Order: sequence, then C-alpha cells, then structure tokens
Amino acid sequence: MSTRPEPPLARLAWLGMAGLALALLFLSPAVGQQPSPAPLAGPAAPPPIAEPGDYRMDAYRAPTPATLKGAVVLDTPAAQALWRDKAALFVDVMPRDVKPANLPAGTIWRDKKRDHLPGSVWLPNVGYGALSPEMDAYFRRSLTELSADRKDAVLVFYCMTDCWMSWNAARRALAYGYTGVAWYPAGADGWAKAGLPLEPATPRE
Repeated sequence: MSTRPEPPLARLAWLGMAGLALALLFLSPAVGQQPSPAPLAGPAAPPPIAEPGDYRMDAYRAPTPATLKGAVVLDTPAAQALWRDKAALFVDVMPRDVKPANLPAGTIWRDKKRDHLPGSVWLPNVGYGALSPEMDAYFRRSLTELSADRKDAVLVFYCMTDCWMSWNAARRALAYGYTGVAWYPAGADGWAKAGLPLEPATPRE
C-alpha cells in the first residue's frame, strides 16, 4: 500500500470536533393552550466506561470508553473526512482465527470473511491485551513499513462497534511512540450503518 502524506495531529483534533455542536430548541405553547405535560423520564443512561490503567485483557466485545488518552477519537463524519481526503492510514485490527496446526488430514479450513473500510490495512490479532514476541514484532514492523518510519503519521485504528481490540491497538501504537494516533470506535459496522462502502479484507502478512 502506498504511503500518503498525512496532516499533523492538530488537524485530526479539529476534524474530530466536526459535527459535535448541538442546538437547543425552545417550544412555547400557543396562547390559551395548556402546556403539554412533561414526558415521563426514561431509564437512566448507563454510567460511562472509565479508561482502564492498562490494556483490556479479556471480554473484548463489550462497551468501550468514550476516550483514549493521547489519541483523537473520531466519529463517523470525521473518519469519513479523513478517508475521503486520503489523509490517514486506516488500520483494521479485527482478530482472525488461526488455523490449528493439528487439524486431521483432509480437514477443510476456511477463513471467516471480513469486509472493512476501502483502502484499509488489516493487521489481525494485534489488539489483544498481551501479545507474543512474534505478534509484537509483526505489529511494530507493519506500522514502521506502512508509515515509512514516520512517528507522526496519522493512523486510524478500528475494529467493530464495542470492540476493545481497536482501543488496545491504538493504545499500543501510542506506546510505540506514534503521535498521530486516532481511534474510530464505531468500526466497520458503524461505517456500513452510515451507508458507506466496504470492501473484502485480506490480512497483511
């Protein structure tokens, strides 16, 4: 995959704020009419998920925090703007089942199909809480090659909605010294839900 020039993290921060302003609407009852009764309160919203002090080690498909210290968190419009402008490298970290070495002879193994954001690079299994030395070396080498060894390259990590794999991977990239890290928590399913395209993914060796 060719490397494209990317903007500094400051631009990412600006993009991440796009579309976040809210307007307040004040509805006044017509003259002579009684105001409508206040609607009954719905169930209380669940408390926000706090960032853990380290990597998430299990139960990876679960609600995630709204923040990742040191990274920019992107909503779908902000991620789409970066994707459309080719201003970032999108890194898919969806895990992939590894073919067992002891399968009986003649057993047919089929990889599970994965669709992701067009132009993304799929680095499977780098989002676990603990990586083997081989997987850690694979992640480091891949980011070095894909970023042309630029620590300020803009890297957008994602997986699926409610997936800690992307949170872990983005946190690990920060630990590697990358300064242009962004996290897209909505993931491939959130992207598709917004009517945006996907393409078949092939894992990077």
